[in-house]
Amino acid sequence: MEVNLLHTRIEYLKGVGTRRAELLHKELNVYTYQDMLNRFPFRYIDKSKIHKVSQVNDDMVYYQLIGTISDLKSIGAPRATRVTGRFTDDTGSIELVWFKGLKWIKTSFKPGVRYVLFGKASEFNHRYNFVHPEIEEYNPDDPLIGEGLQGVYLTTEKMKNNGLGTRQIAKMQKLILQQMFDIIPEVLPSSVIRQENLIARRYAYYQIHLPSNNIEIQQATRRLKFEEHFFLQLKLLRAKKRRENTVKSHVFGVVGDYFNRFYNDYLPFPLTNAQKRVIREIRRDLGSGHQMNRLLQGDVGSGKTIVALMVMLLALDNGFQACLMAPTEILATQHYATLKEQLKDMPVRLALLTGSTKTTERRVIHHGLKDGSLQILVGTHALIEKGVVFNNLGLAIIDEQHRFGVEQRAKFWEKTEVPPHTLVMTATPIPRTLAMTQYGELDVSKIDELPPGRKPVKTVHVYQDDRYRLMLFMKHQIELGRQVYVVYPLIKESEKTDMIALQEGYEALLRDFPEPQYRICVCHGQLKPEDKDFEMQRFIDRDAQIMVATTVIEVGVNVPNASVMIIENANRFGLSQLHQLRGRVGRGADQSYCILVTDHKMTDDGRIRMKTMCSTNDGFEIAEVDLELRGPGETGGTRQSGQVAMLIGDLQKDGELIQHTRAVASDLLDEDPYLIKPENRLLHEHYKELFAQTFDWSQIG
Repeated sequence: MEVNLLHTRIEYLKGVGTRRAELLHKELNVYTYQDMLNRFPFRYIDKSKIHKVSQVNDDMVYYQLIGTISDLKSIGAPRATRVTGRFTDDTGSIELVWFKGLKWIKTSFKPGVRYVLFGKASEFNHRYNFVHPEIEEYNPDDPLIGEGLQGVYLTTEKMKNNGLGTRQIAKMQKLILQQMFDIIPEVLPSSVIRQENLIARRYAYYQIHLPSNNIEIQQATRRLKFEEHFFLQLKLLRAKKRRENTVKSHVFGVVGDYFNRFYNDYLPFPLTNAQKRVIREIRRDLGSGHQMNRLLQGDVGSGKTIVALMVMLLALDNGFQACLMAPTEILATQHYATLKEQLKDMPVRLALLTGSTKTTERRVIHHGLKDGSLQILVGTHALIEKGVVFNNLGLAIIDEQHRFGVEQRAKFWEKTEVPPHTLVMTATPIPRTLAMTQYGELDVSKIDELPPGRKPVKTVHVYQDDRYRLMLFMKHQIELGRQVYVVYPLIKESEKTDMIALQEGYEALLRDFPEPQYRICVCHGQLKPEDKDFEMQRFIDRDAQIMVATTVIEVGVNVPNASVMIIENANRFGLSQLHQLRGRVGRGADQSYCILVTDHKMTDDGRIRMKTMCSTNDGFEIAEVDLELRGPGETGGTRQSGQVAMLIGDLQKDGELIQHTRAVASDLLDEDPYLIKPENRLLHEHYKELFAQTFDWSQIG
C-alpha cells in the first residue's frame, strides 16, 4: 500500500490543484508523484550564496540578490520597446531591463516589497545590469533560498505563464521527497547494488533533485542511468529467450534443387565472405525448430537482395511459400523485376501485388496463393490485407523494415497457424547502441563487405555559385553515355524557405539541357503511381539522361548506368538520407560521383554533415555521426519491443554502460529466468509495473 502513494495524482500536491495538474499532463505527461520525480534536471545552478549589489563584477556569471525594485519606466516612443528599473539593497543599486511582457512587468512589482533576484550579469556602457532576471517575492521560509545546487527543469512558455517555471518545479520535487523519501522502494537486488557499487534508490532520487555538491549528482546519475538501461535490457533479453524457448516454427531441413541449382548455375556474381556468413547464420536459424527473428543490416549495394532470394529458395526447397514486403511501390516493383530476371531460367512462379494491381490480376494472385501454385509473392503492405491468404507461408522478408509499424508486421501471423520465419532487412546502418536497445530482442546479421570490383563513390561538396562548372561536368558524363540524378528537398518553391524547389530547378535544367539533344524525366511523391512508374521506366530504359526527383528515389532504385547523384540544398538533408541517396549511384562498373550542392550559409551541423559525407563511404561510421548530431529519435516507425522513452539514459553517450547492463541482466536471467527467487521479488514487481502497458511485439520483429 505504501508504494502506491507514489502513484498519488499530482493535483493533490500542495500548490498544484486541478488547473496546473492539467497543464502538467499536457506539457510534460506528468500524472503522479512518481512521474514528477522522473522529470530530472538537465543542468544545475548554484544558489547557495546571497550576493550584494556591490559584489556584481566580472568574476561570476550568475548572481542571487535580495532587495527592492523601483523606478520602473517604459523606454521608446510611441510604443514601448523595453522597460527598465532599479534593484536596490543596502550596498547600492543596479539596472534591470526587460524586452518582453512589458505590460505585466510594469504592474507586477510593488514598491517597498523585498524580492529575490537570480540572473546573469551583463555589461553595457561600462555599467552592469540584469536582462530578464528571475524574480519572485522574498520569503525567508522558502526551502530553496540559500540551498546549494538547484536543478534546472524542462518547462514550456505555457507552464511559465501559469506559475510552473523551473523554480516552482524544484519546490514541488522537494515537497514530494519530504513526504515520500522513506517509501521510495528499492528495485534492484542487493547483490547487484553491491557488485556495481550503487547508492540506494531513494538517495539517488534525493541527490538528483536536491544535491549538495557535484559528487552527489554523479552518484545519483550513475545509479539512475544504470537502473534505466538495466530494466530495458532485461525486457529485451527476456523477450528473446522466451521466443527462443517457446515459439516454434517450421524446420527447413533440406537444401534442395532450387537453392543448389541457382547457386551453381545462375548466381550472377560470386558471393562475398560476408554474404556467405549471413546465409550460414540464417540457415542455422531455419533448421533450429524455433521461429527465426533476424535483422539483416547491409550498407547500400552490399547485396542483401541476393541473400533474400537464396533464403526464399530454401523455403521453396522445403515446400513452403515465401513473400517479400517493401514500403513503396517503386521498391517493390524493383525487387520483383530483379527476382524475375534472376529466376527467369528456373521453374519458380512469382507475382507482384501492390495497391495498383488490377482486380483481375489480383484474383489470379489470390487463387495461386491459396492453392500453393504461386511460390513467391513480392509487394507492398497489400500483402497483409485480409483477402491475401497463403497456402503455406514459411518465410516473410520485410525490406526497409523501419518504414513499417510493428502492428503491420504482426499481421503476417494471421496468415498462417504456425508463425513464419521472419527476416527484416535495412540498408540504413544502425549504430551499435541503438541495435542493442531498439533491436535488442532480435538476432542481428551484418553484411559489412561490398562486392569486389565496386569503385567507391567520389563525394564532393560545391557551392551554388559554382553551377556553371557543375553543368559542364553533367554534360561530359552524359556524353560518356552515363545518366544523372538531380534531387531536391521540395516540389514547389516556398516563400518560407530559400531552397531551390524541384519545379524551379527543372525549368532551369530545361534551359541548360534543351530537347531533343537531352531528355529529362521527373519523379516525385505527388505524381500518380502509374505516372511515377512511367517516368522511372524512361530513366531505366535510358530514354532520359537526367532524372529530376525528390527523395522518393532514396531507396531501392537500381539503375547501374546512372553515375552522378547531385543533391541540391544538401545541408537540409539528414546524414542517413544523404547516404541513402548516394547509394543510388556506384552500382555499375563506372566511376560514380555524388555532388552535394549548398549555399555558403550553413549551420555547424550542416558543415559536419558535408565533411562526413566527403570523408567516408562507410554507412556505419556515418550512422554514428548522425546519432551524435540528431539524437536517437524514432529510428523504428513504431516503437520497437521493450523500447521506453529514455528519462535519464543517453543512447549516444552510454554505449559502454548499455553493454555492461546487458551483461549484468543476462547473468541474472541465467540464474533466475522467471525472476521468482525471493531476492528478485522487488525487481520483478517493478518490472511488471514498468512494462505493464507494453504489448510484447518481440515475437514479430
